[in-house]
Amino acid sequence: MTLKHHVILITGAGGGLGSTAALALAKNGAHVILLDKNIAKLEAVYDAILAANAPEPVIYPFDLAGANENEYQELANKINEEYGSLQGLLHSAVEFSSFTPLCQFGTKEWGHTLNVNLNAAFILTRMLLPVLEKSQHASIVFTSDSSARKAHAYSGAYGVSKIAMEGLAKILAEELEAANKIRVNILVPGAVDSPLRKRAYPAEDKAKLPTMESLVPAYLYLFGSQSIGVTGQTIEAPTFHL
Repeated sequence: MTLKHHVILITGAGGGLGSTAALALAKNGAHVILLDKNIAKLEAVYDAILAANAPEPVIYPFDLAGANENEYQELANKINEEYGSLQGLLHSAVEFSSFTPLCQFGTKEWGHTLNVNLNAAFILTRMLLPVLEKSQHASIVFTSDSSARKAHAYSGAYGVSKIAMEGLAKILAEELEAANKIRVNILVPGAVDSPLRKRAYPAEDKAKLPTMESLVPAYLYLFGSQSIGVTGQTIEAPTFHL
């Protein structure tokens, strides 16, 4: 299952899941565009990909929450000019601070969380659709959260953003299905030993959790040829098997 000649943009590429996906996709031949606001983390992922003798990635420092629409358009234009098309878009960036009652949420924190988790995913997808449509087959993957989907108490803006993001993905999948060029799916990683999990559940015994590398088969499937024609689906990583 090769991803040679695939160009895939990954948001939150410096984070735990984003970097795991970037390395796995690159090892399978993809040319990955690493997008994150943390340059040091991007450089670490870049070095890991080179060390694996995978195709050299591109680092694109970008603040999803702070960027304006023109900056998003500039990103899309650069990808179009450099590659002519895009075969994959992975929304892996995430903002989560803590479990907080809604009555204690500040307006600024609420807005920032929704900007990163929801609004940025919408704007970036909209800007990149013309570039994705130039591919014979392209894949958009939104990263969700099983606990947030159940609307648990105290999940706050994070929970709301994930619920809304799943709605966005489902609507987009239906709108694009007839053209049969861009598939849109949701990946639910489940409980894995990730940096986000450490922040959310600091007292949990992480040794009992699957590693982030356990998600690699799901990433390869969603961006590989085996998932062509599969759209509007929610892939639960803990139960996923090729």
